[in-house]
Amino acid sequence: MKLLLVEDHAELASNIISYLAKAGYVCEWCNNYQNAINKLSGFEYDIIMLDLMLPDGDGLDILKFVKQQSADTGVLILSAKNALDDKIKGLDLGADDYLPKPFHLSELNARLKAIYRRRHLGGAHDIIFNEISLNTDTMEVKVNDEYLDLTRKEYEMLLYMIVNKSRLLTKQSIAEHLWGDYMDSVDSFDFVYQHIKNLRKKIVQAGGRDYIQTMYGSGYKFNPNI
Repeated sequence: MKLLLVEDHAELASNIISYLAKAGYVCEWCNNYQNAINKLSGFEYDIIMLDLMLPDGDGLDILKFVKQQSADTGVLILSAKNALDDKIKGLDLGADDYLPKPFHLSELNARLKAIYRRRHLGGAHDIIFNEISLNTDTMEVKVNDEYLDLTRKEYEMLLYMIVNKSRLLTKQSIAEHLWGDYMDSVDSFDFVYQHIKNLRKKIVQAGGRDYIQTMYGSGYKFNPNI
């Protein structure tokens, strides 16, 4: 899961990022309105964690911008503002959920998982695609009822591809989704090929079909028609 945290409180942001990194998420941080707009203009995220009170702008305006840019991006409002009007405005503008401060980081994680499931998995904890099944809670993957020993990045790559099946995914988009937007400045994305190769090998060795189609010069596509 690729996340963007928009929060001007540095200590809180550091705690959130540290916790989510240990959970295996790619989480980036903006501490003001303008940096958030710049990030959202150039990159894609699964979920935005959005503070409403920013030093240089209104978080609700960022929410409007997100909804204009990408209908698939989830938004979780994080705010100390407990006024009912702010909560209603955020939800009316398309926010998925609202978590008032202070909150437990474990609850934040649960809310993020729930938003991701609703937006990308039809609310299900399990994804079943032919002979491949993924449990998004335990991050276990089975092929023909045989558990695969995947690395965290291989699991995230498989989930990303199945959620985006039939779509062309460039090496750069895969790298940015799994490792973060600093990959935008990397000269080569050849390391993506090695991860794809390892994932393919493990699926095929377990008796699964190789759904990952190489689009030479472009990237990869998870082809459900193979």
